Amino acid sequence: MRKTIIAGNWKMNGTVPESTALIGGILNAGVAGGKVEIVVCPPFTALESAGKLLKDSGIGLGAQNMSEHKSGAYTAEISAEMLLTLGVTHTILGHSERRQYHFETDDRVNRAAKAALAAGLTPIICVGETLEQRDSGDTEKTVGDQIAGTLAGFAADLLKKTVVAYEPVWAIGTGKTATPEMAEDVHRFIRGKIAALDKEAANLVPILYGGSVKLGNAGGLLTQPNIDGALVGGASLKVDDFVGIINAL
Repeated sequence: MRKTIIAGNWKMNGTVPESTALIGGILNAGVAGGKVEIVVCPPFTALESAGKLLKDSGIGLGAQNMSEHKSGAYTAEISAEMLLTLGVTHTILGHSERRQYHFETDDRVNRAAKAALAAGLTPIICVGETLEQRDSGDTEKTVGDQIAGTLAGFAADLLKKTVVAYEPVWAIGTGKTATPEMAEDVHRFIRGKIAALDKEAANLVPILYGGSVKLGNAGGLLTQPNIDGALVGGASLKVDDFVGIINAL
């Protein structure tokens, strides 16, 4: 059985007091401890306070990125070991905004994911195509290349500890969402690419959907056979919406 995961990516939103209030609302909703694994990913500045609130709560704490390096002269970077001291359990890697604005490559994501796994963190590796790539019929080529690059050199034991998130770039923050059928097609393709690396691992790797997930479309998306949860953006900043998406499962 694959894990079902709902992760909230808060992006660059929320002061420490605002993040604390949001986590308090999620905890008060009583959704922890069910069949759905919940992860929240606040900004780096709120990780320490979030870690204290979430300790022993059953809700995971995620970082929005991390360095592939352990330490050294890498100004403004944050290592896996630093995250672990704050109670972090997961880290998002390769988000399209990092790829677009900070020129992160599949190779860099691959190295960071290996560093995360070596430290005991669960990487949530993001892949997805732009609107131009989809319109050109290059969705499978683009996503397939990203899977091959980010998972290069992963043995079966590492694959089984990894989470993949399919986030079509054209649907992130735009209000546009892939239909359940469109999303399922790409998720099935991704699982097939992972199966080419290791069939057993492909049956265990959770593949999340991200891209304007909200209350109105969560039910349809999350009932697809190869969609194992969601990486939620804007809707994760509102307690009622985020909890509603969790309850949709």
